[in-house]
This record gives sequence, structure tokens and C-alpha cells, in this order.
Amino acid sequence: MNAGPHHPRVRLQRVISAAVPTATERLPERAAVIDLDAIRHNVRHLVALAAPARLMAVVKADAYGHGVLPVARAALEAGAEWLGVAHISEALALRAAAIPVPVLAWLNTTDSDFAAAIAADIDLGCSGWELPLIALAAQQQQKTARINLKIDTGLGRNGSTPTEWADLVARARQAEASGSVTVVGIFSHLAVADEPDRVETDEQVAAFTTAVAVSQEAGLSPRVRHLANSAGTLSRPDTLFDLVRAALAIYGLSPFANQTSNDLGLRPAMTLRTLVSVCKEVPAGQGVSYGLNYRTTAPTTLALIPLGYADGIPRIATGGPVRVNGVTYPVVGRIAMDQMVIDLGEAALVASGSSVIGAEAVLFGPGDDDASVDEWAAAAGTINCEVVTRISPRVPRVYQNV
Repeated sequence: MNAGPHHPRVRLQRVISAAVPTATERLPERAAVIDLDAIRHNVRHLVALAAPARLMAVVKADAYGHGVLPVARAALEAGAEWLGVAHISEALALRAAAIPVPVLAWLNTTDSDFAAAIAADIDLGCSGWELPLIALAAQQQQKTARINLKIDTGLGRNGSTPTEWADLVARARQAEASGSVTVVGIFSHLAVADEPDRVETDEQVAAFTTAVAVSQEAGLSPRVRHLANSAGTLSRPDTLFDLVRAALAIYGLSPFANQTSNDLGLRPAMTLRTLVSVCKEVPAGQGVSYGLNYRTTAPTTLALIPLGYADGIPRIATGGPVRVNGVTYPVVGRIAMDQMVIDLGEAALVASGSSVIGAEAVLFGPGDDDASVDEWAAAAGTINCEVVTRISPRVPRVYQNV
């Protein structure tokens, strides 16, 4: 009797017959493959949704692990007009690469190099305490600093409190009159836009609108008002204003628990893949990895995947999916620093001498059959943007459609 296409023997034979790429096709043995056309597609989609508001592509944290310079260039090619980062050092790296568009750096400390930022025409986020330091650095540089004043509309992180806002805008107006700064923008950040029906977003929009009005009454004329993140851009037109700051969505990831990337018209840009490094038959009762929290229940075949928490895979993500030659297997046992294990099942079906060593193992990717970043996030009890952002520099980035 012939086995059907879903019979375990056929499934395992598909794994065994995986072909190793030729030398001319071979990728690094571990690689995060970044499709820059996916970045461009996502940016074009967001630009269309946000219009007439313009789009800031947020490329902090090495573009969420995707590689800041290739992503920044692809985003600008697709219609982004601003770039956003957390730290001045990130913005200076963009300027060193001769990227001339407006760049906003919004997370500062008392040791931030405001002088270098001003010299490089970098926009600076200002919550209040930075204003005299920025003004002084501007005077020393004999240049006018570009600042974006931040109002805390409810997130509770940086940004001026509403009670201190009138004083901040008055001081900013005085600094403008002296020529040390120009207030380019007013901004805030949404707390719960990934849950579009929550009333707190309505409250934040109202608070932001009031803050802008107060700044205008004080004599400021900000050119850009920006509040929306990816979730706001995708679901709340009332948050768009003049500029949106999109991060998660430009990488093709969904900010919503009940909508996939595909539902939103987005294409995930990163594929994380490697090669199976060990394949061996083991008996029932074989323990796997530190703590021996997993034991095989029958004779089976284990395959070793050479990625671990030093590569950015969360140690707690046992159960995360790995796809080998068309079949998806969960990780079993604890994830170690450099490796993890999958259980292929049915050792008796593996012909003597057969092996999946060298077969491609894909942890996540954009294909319909690939596992998703969201599945790994669920296994780790975290969110999709943390999974991609934490993929470490030891994993080479390979760029497609440069």
C-alpha cells in the first residue's frame, strides 16, 4: 500500500532529501536575510495611508535589527521624508553616511553631544530640561539648533508634563527670539494605539491638540506636529497630523494582536535561517538540553539547530517553530547560548546513513509556509519587534534587492 502525502514516512523522507545549496548559491551558515523590496513596499503603503501627512521611518536600534543604512536608504527611496532614531550617536552615523534628510534624535542625557548634533543639523527632541543645554551648545557652535518639543500626553515617559508645558513653550519662544533654537516640531507618543478602540488614545489626541494650541498662543509656529506611530497610522486617522513616525510596520510586522501582517498589506522583511548541524537517532527517554526538561517518548531523531540566545533567540522560547524542508517542528528542551534542538520524530523511518545535516532550517520568514516572528514572540512571551531587534551582530545580515 502506497503512503499518502501526509504519511509520517513521506514527511520524514522530504526532510531527509533536502538539498544543500551549491557554492555559488550558498548563504552564510547563519543569516538574517533582509528583503529591501519588502521595506520599500511597506513604506509606500504607509505613505499612501498617511497622506497628506509625511512619513518618518524610525531606524533606531540598527533599524530594529535589519541594518540601519540599507533600510534607511530603501525607506527614503520609497517615499519616507524623515528618519527617526533614539540617540544622537545613531543620527550621527546617518550623517556620516551622507544621508541629508531631516533626522530626529529624541532620547537624551546630560552627557549627550548636543554640539555634534547641532553641527550636523540633527533635530533634537526636547522635554524641557535639555533646552538651556541645547541653547548653550548652539551659541557655542554659532548655529541655530533645530528642536522638537515633546509633550507627555499620557505615556508617562519623557516629555513635558501638561502643567509645565506653558512654561516650556514660553522659554522656547525666548530661545527662538535669541536665535539659538528654532522649534521645528511638537510631538508626543501614543500608549495604546495597538488597541484602537481604547479611550486613552482619544484622550491623548485631545491633550496633544491642546498642547499645540498653547504653543501657538505663545508665538511658536511648528512646521510638523507628530503623534502617530505604526499602530496609529494603520488604525487611527485622527492621530496623523503633519508627520507620522512609523517603525514596526516598515519592517512588515503587525502591531495588532488580531491582525497579521498580510491582513494589513505589509510584507515581513527579515528571514532568519541557518543549516542543520547535527542529526542523530536516540532512544526513548533521551533527555535534551540543560535541565533535561524534555525527554523523548519513543525512539526518534533529533536535529541540532546552531542558533541560540547569543544570536538573539530568547532562551525561554521553547516551542518556537523551525521549518526544515517543508515541515515545521517545535524547539524541544531549553535553548542554549549557541544552539537548540528539534525532534524530527520516528527514528525507525530514517534509513541507515541518511541525514538532514546541511538542510536549511528557517526560524521565521515572509512566506505563506514559513513560521512567523509572531509565533516566536508567543513562544517567548514577548512582542514581535523584540524578536527581530535582538538578533545579534554575530548573525550576518544578507540583503536582497539592494
